[in-house]
Amino acid sequence: MNVETDRSMLERALAGRGEYELFPCDPALADTAAFCAAYGFAMEDSANTIVVVGKSTPPVYAACLVLATHRLDVNRVVRARLGTRKASFASPEETRALTGMEIGGVTAFGLPDTLPLWVDAAVMRRERIVLGGGSRSWKVLAPPSILLTIPHAEVVEGLASEAPRRD
Repeated sequence: MNVETDRSMLERALAGRGEYELFPCDPALADTAAFCAAYGFAMEDSANTIVVVGKSTPPVYAACLVLATHRLDVNRVVRARLGTRKASFASPEETRALTGMEIGGVTAFGLPDTLPLWVDAAVMRRERIVLGGGSRSWKVLAPPSILLTIPHAEVVEGLASEAPRRD
């Protein structure tokens, strides 16, 4: 797929959802820390969409949206919400198979309707967030309220907690 195809797919997924801006980026800089450093965005305003898997037969999946400055609580909150004894981050291959997107570009927009989307409440307290754009070539800048336009999205208090700062 090329950058323009990626953009048109993203625009279709965002159509009718309200105000947003598309931001092109070098795919080599798509990972959050590199992106923020290269383009001058705050880590506190960056939100990552992470696919998780509950270890059961069959496995159960969900997508979680958390600020880059936070740690997803996989061992307690996610595991309990999935209803499984164990949970972990989905592998890059599982993420690609479920979403059609590469890690570093997974977006909350255009996820399969069968995949729950849990949004950490801290995301909703930001004025503006930077999200993956469905590929490593695009980011989406938008108010967090845009997430409430996704039918299978649910805001979850305590899904993640603030990570200790690294100096």
